[in-house]
Amino acid sequence: MNLLYQSTRSKAAPITASQAILKGLAEDGGLYVPESIPSLTTSLKELSSLTYQQTAYEVMKLYFTDFTEAELKNCINNAYDGKFDNEEIAPLKEADGLYYLELFHGSTIAFKDMALSILPHLLTTAARKNNVTDEIVILTATSGDTGKAALAGFAEVEGTKIIVFYPKDGVSPIQEKQMVTQKGDNTYVIGIDGNFDDAQNGVKAMFNNRKLAEDLKAKGYVFSSANSINIGRLVPQIAYYVYAYGKMLRTGVISDGEKINVAVPTGNFGNILAAYYAKQMGIPIDKLICASNENKVLFDFLETGIYNRKRDFILTSSPSMDILISSNLERLLYLTSGKDSDKTLSLMNSLSEEGEYEITKEMKENMSGVLGGYASESQTAETIKEVYEKTGYVIDTHTAVGVSVYNRYRQINQDNNKTVIASTASPYKFTRSVMEAIDPKYGSLEDFELVDELSRISKVAVPAAIEEIRSAKVLHERVCKKDEMQKVVEEILK
Repeated sequence: MNLLYQSTRSKAAPITASQAILKGLAEDGGLYVPESIPSLTTSLKELSSLTYQQTAYEVMKLYFTDFTEAELKNCINNAYDGKFDNEEIAPLKEADGLYYLELFHGSTIAFKDMALSILPHLLTTAARKNNVTDEIVILTATSGDTGKAALAGFAEVEGTKIIVFYPKDGVSPIQEKQMVTQKGDNTYVIGIDGNFDDAQNGVKAMFNNRKLAEDLKAKGYVFSSANSINIGRLVPQIAYYVYAYGKMLRTGVISDGEKINVAVPTGNFGNILAAYYAKQMGIPIDKLICASNENKVLFDFLETGIYNRKRDFILTSSPSMDILISSNLERLLYLTSGKDSDKTLSLMNSLSEEGEYEITKEMKENMSGVLGGYASESQTAETIKEVYEKTGYVIDTHTAVGVSVYNRYRQINQDNNKTVIASTASPYKFTRSVMEAIDPKYGSLEDFELVDELSRISKVAVPAAIEEIRSAKVLHERVCKKDEMQKVVEEILK
């Protein structure tokens, strides 16, 4: 029986998984959610013996029910292959009593690869299933990692173009170099003179522009999204939390049914929402720790029930989390309101018009398993240094936010559950911040001197993703004002 997808903002007729993947965003501006969260059909013991690819299939077959077994396995096998530098795909490393789920072994060394390696295959398969002949234009805003991962995934994919907007001064030098050197005749990268929220708002406005959609259709184009608003991004992320539990069970770290905690550094709420879905599916997760940096809008929301984006935007050393509008939170609002689309729409309108909203007492109680914390810039740097000095293990700035927040939670609550830390990026992606945290003396080195020094102290080879941009030519130099985004898209598509 097909699992159908409903918008968070209306009671419009539900659609299939492949249609939801193609659309990305619902016509009413809402996000697609499954009508129900399926339960795992595989026992925990059986999961413990599966490879990553097999685990991904066991999860995705429950959500993408209009894909055949052959179609889905083809998507999975094409995604999780030699592009990853570790055959486990998402290895679990223990350091100082915490279990780091390394999500950065893909081609762009960040967790976005885990979903964006498969999205192009899901999308092109969905297009064939629905007899779509228009060229698909992937329109994406990025705070640093999604952009490169999406570009790498869609480069030269037939029948697609990908246009990525990023905040010109709001990503790390390595992140920017990865994007602006991207090859592919169907790839376009544009810096904007604003922050990530400006980029995201501009992209959403284009998705919601009916006139633009009609004009594009007349030219043979249709928009879709590679952001985590697309259900084709969210579902593949569930798989790695399921895999982590199976791996802990297989190695004897936990017993069958033993509860674990999961700590996730997040800005847009998608990565931790995937863990929430894994819990609802039957993975024994106790506490979900939502870790924020100094842009602590999620922490304040989880503490008070009030979401307020009316605050200063802070540029931090963990730029992928420099976000004040957490798009994926809308899916949790929908679930915890009892799937009340009218209530969700009202909250989203309030956020858009007034810059804030407040959830009901019942909704806040329904979120009780999700706890928040935040780390300052100094705490983040101290955590990187402390983990390295104690264990020799080097973590990036985002992962350090997660560790810092979790360590404080554990100290206050005396919680002894085994804990998975979502390690969302390689330290090589944020080399300067990481190396200066370990020792300020590194501040005098050039970017690629820092890369070589990081390899020496961590005893980890420089990833191919970094080596290939040492001398790569800049291919994308376009910059626009934040209110010119649509004009740029129209120019690209002529």
